[in-house]
Parts: sequence; C-alpha cells; structure tokens
Amino acid sequence: MRLIGKAFHRTVLAAAVLLAPSLAAAQTAATPANPGDTAWILTSTALVLFMTLPGLALFYGGLVRAKNVLSVMAQCVAIACLASVLWLLVGYSLAFSGTGPLIGDLSKALFMVPRAALHGTIPESAFFMFQGAFAIITPALIVGAYVERIRFPAVLLFSGLWLLAVYAPVAHWVWGGGWLAQRGVMDYAGGLVVHATAGISALIAAAMIGRRDGFPKDLHPPHNPGLTMIGAGMLWVGWYGFNGGSALAANGDAAMALTTTHLSASAAGLVWAIVEWKKFGRPSMVGLVTGVVGGLATVTPASGYVGPIGGIILGVAASLVCFTAVEIVKHRWRIDDSLDVFAVHGVGGILGSLLVAVLAHPALGGVGYGTVGNMGGQALVQVIGVVSVLAWSAAATVVLLVVTRKLTGLRAREEEIEDGLDLSTHGERSLSL
Repeated sequence: MRLIGKAFHRTVLAAAVLLAPSLAAAQTAATPANPGDTAWILTSTALVLFMTLPGLALFYGGLVRAKNVLSVMAQCVAIACLASVLWLLVGYSLAFSGTGPLIGDLSKALFMVPRAALHGTIPESAFFMFQGAFAIITPALIVGAYVERIRFPAVLLFSGLWLLAVYAPVAHWVWGGGWLAQRGVMDYAGGLVVHATAGISALIAAAMIGRRDGFPKDLHPPHNPGLTMIGAGMLWVGWYGFNGGSALAANGDAAMALTTTHLSASAAGLVWAIVEWKKFGRPSMVGLVTGVVGGLATVTPASGYVGPIGGIILGVAASLVCFTAVEIVKHRWRIDDSLDVFAVHGVGGILGSLLVAVLAHPALGGVGYGTVGNMGGQALVQVIGVVSVLAWSAAATVVLLVVTRKLTGLRAREEEIEDGLDLSTHGERSLSL
C-alpha cells in the first residue's frame, strides 16, 4: 500500500508539473480587463473621434468661403466612414500585428481576434477602436491643404490609399513594434505617426493640386471665424483623450500627458496672439486658435514624457516656429497649403519630436531616456525618426497622387470651383449663405 501511495503521489506531482503551464495560460487568458483603464480608453476613443466629427470639420469649415463649407464637412465625414472600414479590413492588422520591422501581417485582418483578447490591461477591441479614431483624423487633417478645389472622388481614393500605404506602416514602425520602436524612438501620441505624416503629405498635395485663384493676395477671408473657434475648442477638449488616452491606462502618465497638453496649448495661444499684436497691430480670433492648435500638435509626441515646464516651453516654441513656417510656406515657397496643415501640424509635430530629446530630461521633470540612456543618443534617434517618416510619407504621397490623378482626376473644373463645391459636388448650400 505504501508503494502504491508513493506511486500515486509521484503521478500527481508529475501531472501538476505538466499541467502548470497550461493552467497558467488559462488563468492569464481569463484575467479580466482593468475596469478603470478600460473606461478611460473608451472615453478617450470618443474624445478622439469628437476631434474629427465635429471638431475638425467645424474648424476647417469656418476657415473657407461659405460656398465650400459643406464640402469640407462632407470630406471629413466621408473620410471617417472610409477609414473605419479600411481599419477593420486590413489597416489595424498592418499596423499592430506581426513582428516585421516595416509592416505588420494579416493575422488580425477583419479584426478576427477572440472577444476576450487583451491589449495590456484593456480589451483589444477597445485598443482597436482607440487606434481607429487616430486612423480617422490623420488623413482628415490633410483636407485642409486642398480645400475649395479638389474633386470628391479624389478625396476618397487618395485618403484610402494613403491610410494603407503611409499611416499603417508608420504606425507599425513607431507603435507596432517596428524598427523605430526597436531603436527607442519617442512618440507618445503621434508627432511622427499623425502630424509629420499628414503635414508633409498636405504640403505635397497642395503643390500638386495647384493654387486657388487669387492666391496669395486676393483670397477671401474665413467666412465664419466663430465656427472656427468652436471647432478649435472641440479639438482642445478632444486632445485630452488623444494624448492622455495614449497612456492606455488611467494612471499618473495619463494625468501628466493631459496636464502638459493643456499648458502647451495655453502658452501657444498667448504667444501667437502677442506675435500678431506686434506684427499686425491686433490679435485675431483665427490667429489665437491657430496658436492653440499649434501648441497641441507640438506637445503631442512629448506629452507623456515631459513635465509641466516642458509643456510651457513646447507651447512657446510652437507659436514662434509655426508662425514663421506659415509665412515661409505661403509667401516664400508660394504653396497654397490653404489651412496651414504643414506649417502648423507638420512643423509642430516635427518640432515636438525633436525637442522631446531635451525636455524629457529628469532635471526638467521628464521621464528620462529609457533604453537609449542619454540625451545625445535620444536626439539622434529622434532625428532618424523624423527624416525617415518624412521621406517615406513624401515619396508615397507623390505616387498616390499620381495614381489618383490618373484614375479620378485631382482638381475640380473651374466652373465647379467658381460655383462652389457645396453646390457643384453635393447639390446643397449652407444656411450661412
């Protein structure tokens, strides 16, 4: 009996050892998502979508002539719908699956993942939707470069191709474990992935589609600066989810990202108004909110890595540099980037992506440099990130615009432009007329 007992004991121990890994895996798979983190990411997802609809649509809509306001809004809505479908089909999988250095695989196409799958402490479905809201607003930002003169089919074709050929690969490089992530690049919420890609692509699109009639001296002023202010306010509020949600948790990092975001926007708005006051004798509403948006774009890549002082510095730098960039693009380069996408978003995202290497220093309230280890090494990584993202985005955009021109045409006919795209493209007019 004693021998039988010992044999049974050994059998039980052996079974326990063999089953331990599978039991641990089952326990891990059954671990519930953190309710607080999940609630914050769901809220942040709504805030980021709110930035596009209606925030960006109103911001851009107020800046164009009244006869084109509905066309701008329609472009934002259509891009949101198209990007959402493409994100489900292959976009998310290309950005956030696989281990390749340049692009993901198709293992998560159609989002075929278990319902209980987690990304960190949140359901992967929440992460899918949060990142999907980023994939919506990024091509929508480019709209500001070609308003009042582009064909609607061209908007759809270019935006869809751009999402898959530019946004998804760069998102994989930086956030999906790709080659820039492996180098330790710092891009907390999209200075490279969102603003640099959209900014340089907007500049190229504006140049290839051509100028509006009368550019730059005889253009009509924004038809409704108040509408622009409302849209900018929505962008400001939504940016709390854009940057704060990028912590992917309801924790101190999210709180600090939100804090630095707010301070950068505040400082940037004040500085832009002061610059206008000195240069033109009065501060404008459009200038004030443009400064705010520039500050928000500039702090985005650094928001979770810097402290409050870093946020203020980024805001001041944003207005000084982006204001100068607006003058250069429009008056020196004579490119009709109509709503200053490159000068504000592109330059802002690039500036923040470079300055984070300095402002992340612990002496300034930052988090330090992680695996890179020092300011110089981090600065080199950031430069590599900026140059590579700009180069790929620019080259791909040229190709995509050529393809779009062949398939749908880019520029609307002159009579359509004269009538306004609201009526000629959509058969509707705004109540503001």
